[in-house]
Amino acid sequence: MPILGYITIPQSGAKDRLLAELNDIEFCEAFPAENADILVLVTDTPDKETEEQLQQQLKNIPSLESLSMTFGYNDELHKGEHDDNEA
Repeated sequence: MPILGYITIPQSGAKDRLLAELNDIEFCEAFPAENADILVLVTDTPDKETEEQLQQQLKNIPSLESLSMTFGYNDELHKGEHDDNEA
């Protein structure tokens, strides 16, 4: 289950349109930044194949100028990592 966080920069004047487009895509939730003309995007896909399909969708959004990943987490990579800490 990949969970990824992004900073998104819209095309000039397209912040509201980009926000709507991102929130219309399954597995995406976007939020406007309060102090800048950017959006924060969080994606949560069930598997690697779905994540790859989502990445293609994001690349084809015309109102999106830039997409920068800020965080990535994958349950499959971290299974059992904290099991030793549990009592």
